[in-house]
Amino acid sequence: MAPPKKEVKPAQKAQAAKKAALKGTDGKKVKKVITNTHFFRPKTLRLARKPLYPRRSVPRKPQLDAFKVVQYPLNTESAMKKIEENNTLVFIVDVKSNKRQIKEAVKRLYDVDAARVNTLIRPDGLKKAYVRLAADVDALDVANKIGFI
Repeated sequence: MAPPKKEVKPAQKAQAAKKAALKGTDGKKVKKVITNTHFFRPKTLRLARKPLYPRRSVPRKPQLDAFKVVQYPLNTESAMKKIEENNTLVFIVDVKSNKRQIKEAVKRLYDVDAARVNTLIRPDGLKKAYVRLAADVDALDVANKIGFI
Protein backbone atom coordinates (compact mmCIF):
# COMPACT_ATOMS: atom_id res chain seq x y z
CA MET A 1 0.00 0.00 0.00
CA ALA A 2 1.07 3.52 -0.75
CA PRO A 3 1.88 5.74 2.23
CA PRO A 4 -0.80 8.26 3.10
CA LYS A 5 -0.30 11.73 1.61
CA LYS A 6 0.50 14.64 3.92
CA GLU A 7 -1.88 17.52 3.79
CA VAL A 8 -0.22 20.73 2.59
CA LYS A 9 -1.59 23.93 4.06
CA PRO A 10 -2.37 26.81 1.70
CA ALA A 11 0.17 29.03 3.49
CA GLN A 12 2.95 26.48 2.88
CA LYS A 13 1.91 26.18 -0.77
CA ALA A 14 2.05 29.97 -1.17
CA GLN A 15 5.53 30.07 0.44
CA ALA A 16 6.77 27.38 -1.95
CA ALA A 17 5.35 29.30 -4.94
CA LYS A 18 7.00 32.54 -3.75
CA LYS A 19 10.34 30.78 -3.31
CA ALA A 20 10.08 29.20 -6.79
CA ALA A 21 9.18 32.57 -8.35
CA LEU A 22 12.15 34.33 -6.73
CA LYS A 23 14.75 31.64 -7.19
CA GLY A 24 13.51 29.99 -10.41
CA THR A 25 12.67 26.37 -10.92
CA ASP A 26 15.69 25.41 -13.06
CA GLY A 27 18.12 25.20 -10.19
CA LYS A 28 21.79 25.30 -11.09
CA LYS A 29 22.79 25.12 -14.74
CA VAL A 30 25.53 22.63 -15.45
CA LYS A 31 28.28 23.94 -17.71
CA LYS A 32 29.37 21.51 -20.40
CA VAL A 33 33.06 20.76 -20.29
CA ILE A 34 34.63 21.43 -23.69
CA THR A 35 37.37 18.92 -24.47
CA ASN A 36 37.93 19.83 -28.13
CA THR A 37 40.14 22.73 -29.27
CA HIS A 38 37.95 23.46 -32.33
CA PHE A 39 34.64 25.26 -32.24
CA PHE A 40 31.88 23.84 -34.42
CA ARG A 41 28.98 26.21 -35.01
CA PRO A 42 25.71 24.58 -33.91
CA LYS A 43 23.34 23.46 -36.64
CA THR A 44 20.30 25.71 -36.73
CA LEU A 45 17.10 25.76 -38.76
CA ARG A 46 17.69 26.59 -42.42
CA LEU A 47 14.53 27.58 -44.23
CA ALA A 48 14.08 27.26 -48.00
CA ARG A 49 14.01 30.51 -49.94
CA LYS A 50 10.62 32.00 -50.74
CA PRO A 51 11.25 34.80 -53.26
CA LEU A 52 8.59 37.45 -53.60
CA TYR A 53 9.17 37.76 -57.36
CA PRO A 54 11.04 35.76 -60.01
CA ARG A 55 14.59 36.94 -60.59
CA ARG A 56 14.32 36.58 -64.37
CA SER A 57 11.21 37.73 -66.17
CA VAL A 58 11.36 35.20 -69.03
CA PRO A 59 12.83 31.68 -68.75
CA ARG A 60 15.85 31.03 -70.95
CA LYS A 61 15.49 29.11 -74.20
CA PRO A 62 17.81 26.15 -74.73
CA GLN A 63 21.09 27.34 -76.26
CA LEU A 64 21.65 24.32 -78.51
CA ASP A 65 18.75 23.08 -80.61
CA ALA A 66 19.11 20.50 -83.42
CA PHE A 67 19.85 23.16 -86.03
CA LYS A 68 22.56 24.73 -83.89
CA VAL A 69 24.17 21.39 -82.96
CA VAL A 70 24.61 20.03 -86.52
CA GLN A 71 25.99 22.86 -88.62
CA TYR A 72 26.68 21.20 -91.98
CA PRO A 73 27.73 17.87 -93.50
CA LEU A 74 31.29 17.40 -94.69
CA ASN A 75 31.80 16.08 -98.23
CA THR A 76 35.54 15.69 -98.60
CA GLU A 77 37.09 12.63 -100.23
CA SER A 78 37.74 10.93 -96.91
CA ALA A 79 34.16 11.70 -95.80
CA MET A 80 32.81 10.14 -99.00
CA LYS A 81 34.94 7.06 -98.36
CA LYS A 82 33.44 6.81 -94.86
CA ILE A 83 29.91 7.05 -96.32
CA GLU A 84 30.53 4.26 -98.84
CA GLU A 85 32.62 1.85 -96.75
CA ASN A 86 31.70 2.44 -93.08
CA ASN A 87 28.05 3.57 -93.32
CA THR A 88 29.13 6.77 -91.55
CA LEU A 89 28.12 10.40 -92.10
CA VAL A 90 30.56 13.19 -91.25
CA PHE A 91 29.30 16.52 -89.88
CA ILE A 92 30.76 19.74 -88.58
CA VAL A 93 28.99 20.38 -85.26
CA ASP A 94 28.94 23.01 -82.52
CA VAL A 95 32.02 22.82 -80.29
CA LYS A 96 29.90 22.89 -77.12
CA SER A 97 27.67 19.97 -78.16
CA ASN A 98 28.24 16.49 -76.77
CA LYS A 99 27.77 13.05 -78.36
CA ARG A 100 24.25 12.56 -76.99
CA GLN A 101 23.13 15.93 -78.36
CA ILE A 102 24.67 15.15 -81.77
CA LYS A 103 22.95 11.74 -81.89
CA GLU A 104 19.59 13.31 -80.98
CA ALA A 105 20.01 16.14 -83.52
CA VAL A 106 20.82 13.72 -86.37
CA LYS A 107 17.77 11.63 -85.43
CA ARG A 108 15.53 14.72 -85.41
CA LEU A 109 16.87 16.33 -88.60
CA TYR A 110 17.30 13.31 -90.86
CA ASP A 111 15.02 10.65 -89.27
CA VAL A 112 17.80 8.06 -88.96
CA ASP A 113 19.09 6.13 -85.97
CA ALA A 114 22.76 6.60 -85.13
CA ALA A 115 24.59 3.54 -83.82
CA ARG A 116 27.50 5.55 -82.40
CA VAL A 117 29.09 8.98 -82.56
CA ASN A 118 32.82 9.75 -82.54
CA THR A 119 34.01 13.35 -82.26
CA LEU A 120 37.23 15.28 -82.59
CA ILE A 121 38.18 18.93 -82.53
CA ARG A 122 40.09 19.94 -85.63
CA PRO A 123 43.20 22.16 -85.52
CA ASP A 124 41.12 25.06 -86.89
CA GLY A 125 38.86 24.83 -83.80
CA LEU A 126 35.79 23.20 -85.38
CA LYS A 127 34.32 19.98 -84.02
CA LYS A 128 33.90 17.10 -86.43
CA ALA A 129 31.45 14.26 -85.72
CA TYR A 130 31.54 10.82 -87.32
CA VAL A 131 27.99 9.46 -87.05
CA ARG A 132 27.82 5.71 -87.66
CA LEU A 133 24.31 4.82 -88.77
CA ALA A 134 22.36 1.73 -87.77
CA ALA A 135 22.78 -1.35 -89.95
CA ASP A 136 19.28 -1.09 -91.46
CA VAL A 137 19.93 2.46 -92.79
CA ASP A 138 22.22 3.15 -95.75
CA ALA A 139 24.39 6.26 -95.36
CA LEU A 140 24.49 6.77 -99.15
CA ASP A 141 20.68 7.06 -99.27
CA VAL A 142 20.69 9.53 -96.37
CA ALA A 143 23.44 11.58 -98.06
CA ASN A 144 21.36 11.71 -101.26
CA LYS A 145 18.31 12.78 -99.23
CA ILE A 146 20.33 15.54 -97.58
CA GLY A 147 21.54 16.55 -101.02
CA PHE A 148 25.32 16.69 -100.82
CA ILE A 149 26.07 13.85 -103.24
